[in-house]
Amino acid sequence: MSLIRINLTAVRNLEPAELTPSPRINILYGANGSGKTSVLEGIHLLGLARSFRSARLLPVIQYEQQVCTLFGQVNLGDGRQSNLGVSRDRQGDFQIRIDGQNARSAAQLAETLPLQLINPDSFRLLEGAPKIRRQFLDWGVFHVEPRFMPAWQRLQKALKQRNSWLRRGTLDAVSQAAWDRELCLASDEIDSYRRSYIQQLKPVFERTLGELVELQGLTLSYYRGWDKDRPLNEVLTSSLLRDQQIGHTQSGPQRADLRLRLGAHNAADILSRGQQKLVVCALRIAQGHLVDQAKRGQCIYLVDDLPSELDEQHRRALCRLLEDLNCQVFITCVDHELLSGGWQKDTPLSMFHVEHGRIIQTHDHRE
Repeated sequence: MSLIRINLTAVRNLEPAELTPSPRINILYGANGSGKTSVLEGIHLLGLARSFRSARLLPVIQYEQQVCTLFGQVNLGDGRQSNLGVSRDRQGDFQIRIDGQNARSAAQLAETLPLQLINPDSFRLLEGAPKIRRQFLDWGVFHVEPRFMPAWQRLQKALKQRNSWLRRGTLDAVSQAAWDRELCLASDEIDSYRRSYIQQLKPVFERTLGELVELQGLTLSYYRGWDKDRPLNEVLTSSLLRDQQIGHTQSGPQRADLRLRLGAHNAADILSRGQQKLVVCALRIAQGHLVDQAKRGQCIYLVDDLPSELDEQHRRALCRLLEDLNCQVFITCVDHELLSGGWQKDTPLSMFHVEHGRIIQTHDHRE
């Protein structure tokens, strides 16, 4: 799977551009503030209909422009192609098109164009809130387990109903019991999918991390969101009074977490920023391997400022792992000389110079 054409219009400071990237390695280089990250942001919008730089999309729309538009032509890897389009205007109206048809949700985009992001904020996966790690976990489960999304939607509906009842007490006892039962059924299903996924992820992660850095005693574990020795219905019953006082459900898969520990300590409290970056890279590369196994189509990797916080040895190790994925990668850097020599001679490589929002292809992989 790879993007074979990308069009970006009115995205931040970028001039309108059409890119024909390599199916493998693409390096975008230029000075800080030139627009390199905005290119990755555009691709991210195309795949997820949201930015990784801001919760608000208004700043993404170029100054004095009314609409930003992204278009991508995707090689699906089996002889088929798909056309994706995303537009957003200043009034907040959003349009997602897949092969000429309006998409029902951003989940359709994500399924068509699986993206993995590695950027300077990636360390938040280790030291940030559990929600960030749940999103990471559920991204992987979503792409390898087709039954996950319907179960997740059932969970959200049941949880919304229960929380509304906890705050307002508007449900009768029969309805309350029915929604609790639905919540428990959906929770057990989601927990089983997550647990199965972690069992697959752990050995791939450990092997990948071992190729990047030696961290003796680093462990990855999964907390499902409630007592591992008690069924959820029992936990909900025992915590009902406190749930009513607080106004929301405290236990369940919405409280799940991934825990990375180094010995007896939280890994984020011990590891340097460089080590944290390598751990996050190993996690995301491991996810890419599992998606490839499940779908026979690789993720597309967006790597912002790859050289930062990594010495030459670790830069080369990370580049080798990305290359071994045999997938499409977009990498930004200031100095392309740090990365241009780290690839096999037969690996297709394209380079793009970004300067003051203008993108110029300086090396074509077809040459």
